[in-house]
Amino acid sequence: MDNRTDIRVPDIGDFSDVPVIEVLVAPGAVVRAEDPLITLETDKATMEVPSPVDGTIVSVSVKVGDTVSQGTVIAVAEMAVAEAAPAAPEVEEVAQQPSRDPGTSADGPSTTSPGLVTGASAPSSTSEDGLRATPLVRRLARELDVDLTTVSGSGPKGRVTKQDLLTHYDRAVAPAAGGSPAGAGIPAVPEVDFSKFGPVRRVPLSRIKKISGPHLQRSWLNVPHVTHSDEADITDLDAYRRELDEAAKADGYRVTLLSFLLKAAAATLRKYPEVNSSLSGEELVLKDYVHVGVAVDTPDGLVVPVVRDVDRKGILEISRDLADLSSRARDGKLTATDMQGATFTISSLGGIGGTAFTPIVNAPEVAILGVVRSKMAPVWDGETFVPRLMLPLCLSYDHRVIDGALAARFTAHLAHLAADVRRLSL
Repeated sequence: MDNRTDIRVPDIGDFSDVPVIEVLVAPGAVVRAEDPLITLETDKATMEVPSPVDGTIVSVSVKVGDTVSQGTVIAVAEMAVAEAAPAAPEVEEVAQQPSRDPGTSADGPSTTSPGLVTGASAPSSTSEDGLRATPLVRRLARELDVDLTTVSGSGPKGRVTKQDLLTHYDRAVAPAAGGSPAGAGIPAVPEVDFSKFGPVRRVPLSRIKKISGPHLQRSWLNVPHVTHSDEADITDLDAYRRELDEAAKADGYRVTLLSFLLKAAAATLRKYPEVNSSLSGEELVLKDYVHVGVAVDTPDGLVVPVVRDVDRKGILEISRDLADLSSRARDGKLTATDMQGATFTISSLGGIGGTAFTPIVNAPEVAILGVVRSKMAPVWDGETFVPRLMLPLCLSYDHRVIDGALAARFTAHLAHLAADVRRLSL
């Protein structure tokens, strides 16, 4: 009986014609289900396509540089009749690396895995470009914009190791790096040789920062930003949150202030739909759904996974979603779909500190809410000053869509809801 099966690209969200940047297997490789076969890269994500079966790769239908979409055949595998022991992987040692390493646990805003390949699908043999290097080293070379053909390999049979790559970068690439224009018609910041003034170290940007940087720059240059500040009395809300949090700990998740802010923001977005829109030429695209992006701090930079249908969920369900997304973000296991579809974003620095800031609108959204640490403050109740827990709110918005009056009404309504959790159920 023929046990061969076509392996196709699964659902990868709304992306099509996605470039193949790594082929991680070759004919004859023994793979297990979920072993990565190829790596794809969009402008928002790096994602690995896993094997759906245990078996042996018979043929590979794609090569580096090809583009694929959902349903594209990438390989043919002969499914294993019985479980076969995979060959020992040959992967780059990463236990002790210099502190300048930009990180290997996440490559982009939504990488799906750290990128180390398991099983026989981790080739360091000569590939189509004639080089011997592990996928880890190839990925790092792309992050540093280094042509691996220019790097001398010191590993077995001339293999390029990670240390070879970093040494080459320090000696040949970093000193020659120059500035680039900040935008059309905007002159570049002049390059300065800081080593003239004292010792320096050059550390490459993480992949997340390389990808998010141009997006933030486009937003800042194209969106006329204004920030409106207000504050919410969350004294009663925080007391209730603590009760829910104590109960949630037993189930392995936490109920944070952010869960309540998502719920309050969703209700406010429903009341003021212009804030839940995008600008398209001379039209507003008003969205009848509320998906809220949440900025998550990871070792390699901020990523923004999306909590979907926030207006239809309760506080506990939102809290579980946040815990799951935050955990996968820090582990570098977010998928492309996890990063798509936001209509509004919240960036919370409450766990760190601050009194106010101006978050950059995540275009094509038209507003973003920044939150800093709450603090006890004396508040006049009409007769005397009483201690209340006050939360600063900073709403940055696209002034082409939202004027100051709407921003003030939006933020005031959000603060009104946060002051009494019972209003969130109305």
